[in-house]
Amino acid sequence: MSSPDLPQVDAPVETGEAPARPSGTGPAARAPSFGLRRLALVLPTLATAGAILGLALAAYGLPETWLGRIVLGLFTLLMAWQSFTAWQYLYGLIATGMGDRVLSPLERRAAIVSSRPTGLSRTAAVVAIHAEDPIAVFSAIRVMARSLQREGGHGSDIDIFVLSDTREGAISAVEEHEFARAVAWAEREGSGMPRIRYRRRAQNTGRKAGNIAEFCRSYGDEYDFMIVLDADSLMTGAAMRKLARLMEENPRVGLIQTVSYAAGRDTLFARIQQFAVRLYAPLSLRCLETWQGPDGSYWGHNAILRIAAFSQNAALPVLSGKPPLGGEILCHDIVEGAFLRRAGWEVRLLPEMGGTWEEMPTNLIDLLGRERRWCQGNLQHIRVLPMKGLLGASRWHLGVGILGYGVYPLWIAFLALGTWQAVSLGELGLLGYGVDGGTPAAWGLAALVVAVMALPKLLSLGYVLASSERRAAFGGVGSLLVSAAIEQAIWVMLWPVMALFSAGAVVSTLFGRVVRWDAQSRDDRSVPWGEAFRLQSDAVAAGAALAVLVAVAGVPLLAAWMAPVAFALLTSPAQSVLTSSTRLGLSSKARGLFLTEDDTRQAPELAELHQSRVTGTASTPAGEPVTWLPGPIDPSRASTPR
Repeated sequence: MSSPDLPQVDAPVETGEAPARPSGTGPAARAPSFGLRRLALVLPTLATAGAILGLALAAYGLPETWLGRIVLGLFTLLMAWQSFTAWQYLYGLIATGMGDRVLSPLERRAAIVSSRPTGLSRTAAVVAIHAEDPIAVFSAIRVMARSLQREGGHGSDIDIFVLSDTREGAISAVEEHEFARAVAWAEREGSGMPRIRYRRRAQNTGRKAGNIAEFCRSYGDEYDFMIVLDADSLMTGAAMRKLARLMEENPRVGLIQTVSYAAGRDTLFARIQQFAVRLYAPLSLRCLETWQGPDGSYWGHNAILRIAAFSQNAALPVLSGKPPLGGEILCHDIVEGAFLRRAGWEVRLLPEMGGTWEEMPTNLIDLLGRERRWCQGNLQHIRVLPMKGLLGASRWHLGVGILGYGVYPLWIAFLALGTWQAVSLGELGLLGYGVDGGTPAAWGLAALVVAVMALPKLLSLGYVLASSERRAAFGGVGSLLVSAAIEQAIWVMLWPVMALFSAGAVVSTLFGRVVRWDAQSRDDRSVPWGEAFRLQSDAVAAGAALAVLVAVAGVPLLAAWMAPVAFALLTSPAQSVLTSSTRLGLSSKARGLFLTEDDTRQAPELAELHQSRVTGTASTPAGEPVTWLPGPIDPSRASTPR
């Protein structure tokens, strides 16, 4: 079957019979209840939030003014959210300690399943792109193709498919050129190479979701499964083949989501974030997998889907009303996963599979831009929550995504109104969590709040320190502790900036501002001073206003307490510029800081991709000169946002 859109180009088809396909048995019946596992997370969260509220009332009494009541309400809501976060990590640590008893049969099987092809199915690894750097995209495709070849087999079980939504003529021409070079390279590499295919749509209706849906309509009959990858994704051949085997063996599973860790970038900001995610994510992911079971979620990439199930059940509606909350669903992945689960298909997570990576924004400015887009997309899910037939767990996933952004305006309101109250009363009150209360209840409140806020990072650090293998992956005890301390200090500086920006994004979205979904910058990009001051002038103004307020108020403890927040906001442009430095990032790596297992035990695929970036030759077909573009691809030149 061919696509109705032009242009489209396919690599030559390998000879040989098509493998047989499994018949499938349809979606699953209702899975055993995970109610007790979920109550084990919900009840301690509520109890901790209740204890904090009780201590706050014991320390300060029931407020008599409307300002005091609002501050108390905001404080209670925020501490309930922090309690939920803390209990996720404690839950994850306990579940990890229980070993195989809490693992699903799928996860236990994933640890031992072979990566050899069976010939029972065909899989398309689809890379959805829009105005990306074609050289970078096809470099990663060559790495994945070579990895599949190393795993053995004749190569016909998995095809790699580039799905282009690029509208800009110059970029699309380079895409077609790079595709032709990749096909020629694959032919010279010999047997076992996967087939590399390319299709560019004439109209990019529906952005990425529409791109994937069109692929399923036009090519879905050729494949049983689809591994969805983003332009910055990387996956080993072993991981791809294992995912296909797991789908073959579990006909009731509609989707398996892997964890793709950020790797491969070298600005100081990127290296700190890559380190932090590796350090802090495992326990929370173990908690998530333990309580959700088959009621998982879809994160949009580095996952395998059953094409028939996805095509028949995951079609996206157009939301009523105008954007930003109406119209096309922008953060579509979690909704598609919820629709699959509604139809009875299991949606699973493999938190420890390995062999899958992605990239992340390499500086604070680009990260905030991505957060602005994701904020609008997640707030759209307010319209999705009431849809009929969704499972409770799916509504929970959607709700947590909404609340993840909704807490930022609450934090800014709490800090602003708490500061106003402190100026009026001459004491910190709840703004200081009880540190200046002078009573046993106040000190108990401060201790509990600090414990709740510090627990996720302390538990994660302790989890790594408890294993010699995990310690070695982070470069040893010394490197780990110093890196974690620096990361925490930098996070204290970055958090006020991110909170203020995200709060503004929530408010502007609710008031109707629509953001463009352009392609993001994926390179190690240094932020110029002019751009930093222009885009973060509001943070500087907020910092200056806060500094003036606490200075004029004449409350020394308040000035000391809020000084880090004011300083962080005032220096936010400098933070963006300095942390975007690749020189500082590489220097930290040379000194053994912010190391992860992607540095200390680097996979061959990551090494190959890094080599291709450094030299421009590692992925170039033999005998061909390296083709360089006259300059970096500018996503803003694309005529249509993704």
